Amino acid sequence: MDKAHLRNFCIIAHVDHGKSTLADRLLELTNTVSDREMHAQLLDSMDLERERGVTIKASAVRMTYTALDGSEYVINLIDTPGHVDFTYEVSRALQACEGALLVVDASQGIEAQTLTNVYLALEQDLEVLPVVNKIDLPAARPDDIAGEIEDLLGTPAEDMLRISAKNGIGVREVLELVVKEVPPPGGDEAAPLRALVFDSHYDAYKGVVAYVRVVDGRVGRRDILRLIATDAKFEPVELGIFNPAMQPVDSLSAGEVGYIATGLKSVRECRVGDTVTLALNGAKEALPGYEQVKPMVFAGIYPTNNDDYGDLRDALEKLQLNDASLQYTPETSQALNFGFRVGFLGLFHMEIIQERLEREYDLDILATAPSVEYEVIKRSGDSIRIDSPALLPDESVIEEIREPWMKIQIYTPQQYIGPIMDLVIKKRGEFITTEYLDASRVILNYRLPLSELIIDFYDRLKSVTQGYASLDYQFDVYRSGDLVKLDVLVNNEPVDALAMIVHKDHAYHKGQKLVSKLKELIPRQMFVVPIQAAVGKRVISRANVSAIRKDVLAKCYGGDITRKKKLLEKQKKGKKRMKMIGEVEVPQEAFMAILSLNDDE
Repeated sequence: MDKAHLRNFCIIAHVDHGKSTLADRLLELTNTVSDREMHAQLLDSMDLERERGVTIKASAVRMTYTALDGSEYVINLIDTPGHVDFTYEVSRALQACEGALLVVDASQGIEAQTLTNVYLALEQDLEVLPVVNKIDLPAARPDDIAGEIEDLLGTPAEDMLRISAKNGIGVREVLELVVKEVPPPGGDEAAPLRALVFDSHYDAYKGVVAYVRVVDGRVGRRDILRLIATDAKFEPVELGIFNPAMQPVDSLSAGEVGYIATGLKSVRECRVGDTVTLALNGAKEALPGYEQVKPMVFAGIYPTNNDDYGDLRDALEKLQLNDASLQYTPETSQALNFGFRVGFLGLFHMEIIQERLEREYDLDILATAPSVEYEVIKRSGDSIRIDSPALLPDESVIEEIREPWMKIQIYTPQQYIGPIMDLVIKKRGEFITTEYLDASRVILNYRLPLSELIIDFYDRLKSVTQGYASLDYQFDVYRSGDLVKLDVLVNNEPVDALAMIVHKDHAYHKGQKLVSKLKELIPRQMFVVPIQAAVGKRVISRANVSAIRKDVLAKCYGGDITRKKKLLEKQKKGKKRMKMIGEVEVPQEAFMAILSLNDDE
């Protein structure tokens, strides 16, 4: 294929700025998909993606376009995920392109996620082409937004395309812009094969299907291939291109985007960002930027019915086939029996996995409150990593506990600076800088502990700014903190799934709140149920769930007072015995109570 007529580009945008709609219009305009097969958000294959309006899984498609000057071009569109939790996948997809179409909503303007992806694209040295979308909305401010983008990128506002992807206005001009401005791919076809894996999915018949961009060399159907990072060797089951359905071809050469069906049985052997080369006389050096994605947020997932444990294990196994970043290990809890400790990239990733388990595998599950991975330095000098408060060793052997801190960027209209600062200070945040984008919009940079960020920070940020602020975050550093384990005891028995690691200054306050909340949620028994919050051996808060009173004197109508006393004493003894052997069932709502421990309630 003539590389001069080949273009590889992606679309970057904030959630719900019209990325998938624009991709639909481009597919229609180039007749890649027939009218009969066309439906909205074609590249978003999951129901969840369509409902939430956010791309979760990247995809690619090849289009053939005849430009106005009569030349025919092959254009590869690589769709990127649209959420901060999937930043690594976005960076790999960007590395597979030469240009990026920056789509900005004409009514919303630039938001934090857009900004992050723009910086990622500029780091990869891509040609960034800004486009103002949704100009048909009544609240659209295309000229103001174009001015904002000009301040950010330096592209003259008058040169920017104003389009409406929904109504198909200006879509042909977008393709003309891509053909003119995006450079053709480089790469040496005579060099040893190097192909970047920018995404993958699992197919029951073909094994792991790696989405690749061939950077150097050429790959044929009979070549024995090797993945440099994992050293897995395989012969391709199939090579092909996305049209947008998978279409087999005989070979892929430098500059092309397609797929290699590897036949491998686990996505862990074929990770995003890895380099495919020939097993014999292949490239010695991998493409830059590969890293192993580490989960940041951990939660226990348990089946509500213990008989479903096997089904939950099978479901997690199947999800992991398509998602290498999902990690899980079996764990047991006194309160919840058997389940799994699952690691996620972030809170949104956790939400998606939970919803998929419930929908696609018809499981009734309970997730404990999310926690993060702490680094515990013992007095002996050893260090261990723990992702569950239940694993924290006794405080007498701990020298210090370190927690992950994040760098966060909050993009907001300036009238909300006060409430945001107030919120961040309550969450133990540290101010770094303020950058003014224009007269009315600012970027606030802070450092914040991840444990404070994952619980309810985003929801509260949206509520204090009436939905106008947007948030982006990256891992910064592990930092020592004055942290303690807060235990919850119900009827003098510790409930491990309700334990939390909190800052010492917040322990009393959170303990008191949690105890008050649990008092409302735990059902009354025939005996008094004490609920206690404790740090180490010291109880810092307590509440009693009062007993249900059975009127044992109802049958005693008159006679001597000693008859009544005798009945009451008998009841007292029975309650004492019941309290010793009685077990209190902790309802599911109690585990979710930790999520809503707002500081200002």
